[in-house]
Amino acid sequence: MITRDMIIEKVIQKHPETIAVFKKFGLDCNECQIAAYEEVEHGAGVHSIDVEALLTALNRAVAQGNRQ
Repeated sequence: MITRDMIIEKVIQKHPETIAVFKKFGLDCNECQIAAYEEVEHGAGVHSIDVEALLTALNRAVAQGNRQ
């Protein structure tokens, strides 16, 4: 489960299917050097993204990826 305190780069490395979700929310985290140090909640806040909506979408993508 992805949580608000996880580092974005680690989320992407472990769950590459989340890249599309980040992009859908307007976050090009896979191309950002800050992702190596930034938590999901902070990244969402900086970009005025609803962190709960982002987490829901990220976890949904991971769950769907695990079913395949």
